[in-house]
Amino acid sequence: MPIPKFSKEDNPTGVIRKSSFGILYPKYKEAYIRECWPLVKKALSQHGVDCNLNALESWMEVSTTRKTYDPAIILKARDMIKLLARSVPFEKAVLVLQDDYASEIIQIGNLVRNKAKFIKRRKRIVGSQGSTLKAIELLTNCYVMVQGNTVSALGPYKGLHWVRKIVVDTMKNVHPIYHIKSLMIMKELSKDPKLKNESWDRFLPKFKNKSISKRKAPKNKKKKEYTPFPPPQPESKIDKQLASGEYFLDEDAKKTKKMNFRQEKRQKAVLERQEKREKAFIAPEEKKGKKRKAPEESSSGVDIEAFKKKIKSAQDKKRHRKS
Repeated sequence: MPIPKFSKEDNPTGVIRKSSFGILYPKYKEAYIRECWPLVKKALSQHGVDCNLNALESWMEVSTTRKTYDPAIILKARDMIKLLARSVPFEKAVLVLQDDYASEIIQIGNLVRNKAKFIKRRKRIVGSQGSTLKAIELLTNCYVMVQGNTVSALGPYKGLHWVRKIVVDTMKNVHPIYHIKSLMIMKELSKDPKLKNESWDRFLPKFKNKSISKRKAPKNKKKKEYTPFPPPQPESKIDKQLASGEYFLDEDAKKTKKMNFRQEKRQKAVLERQEKREKAFIAPEEKKGKKRKAPEESSSGVDIEAFKKKIKSAQDKKRHRKS
């Protein structure tokens, strides 16, 4: 059912007390707000609401007057200046003053900590060349604007509920196409008078969450045999000293043993260094290649094999000519 309009006859005395709301706007929006401020004044004066613009402090304020008859209009006026501060054009922001329209500014900056992920997921709401955003607007009958850490939405209450759900789920890594598909099916089902008052759960798609683990499973992992006994306790430093007999030595003997151990370690290190240095001076082994056989030569220095081949080829040519 449509919401009944609130007129002056419903509240002829008006509001008793004055109430006001103010909001700051960014400096880069000052030129646009100054340009459209006469239109804002005209739209609010029709409902008996006064508005002031303080350009020095970048401040907008709305307040009730004696002519104000609707007590809820001041909240609508507050939402209107909020949308103007969030770069929503005046032609869209003025629709909030209607009874069947509402607005919501969804905070998305605190939903994702990683900045790179936040930018990537925010782009999903807009889509390539604004295609996803346009689809959301058509299906929900709302005006949606993504800017900075907020998403400004304006439209009917039912549409705003869906816009909020899509935006929050997208920032939680759920692609908006799933919700868009559901909305398209619901829009078609609402046209059928038989299915209008029935449950649509059987028609709506059910998407399963697939969380694929990035860890690679180890290959040929052998299962350990089950043993009821716990593993043996590792030996402590004192146990090792008792086993070697070092525990019973005097302090002087222990010191001499440590010194000997260090000297042996140093000597080993010196020998290793010397071996590394000497390797550079060792000549590499030459590869033994196969020697080519020299052609047989006569005592006069003529190649006999080459001469035989020439004679044979000349004889073959003569035979070929005779035939």
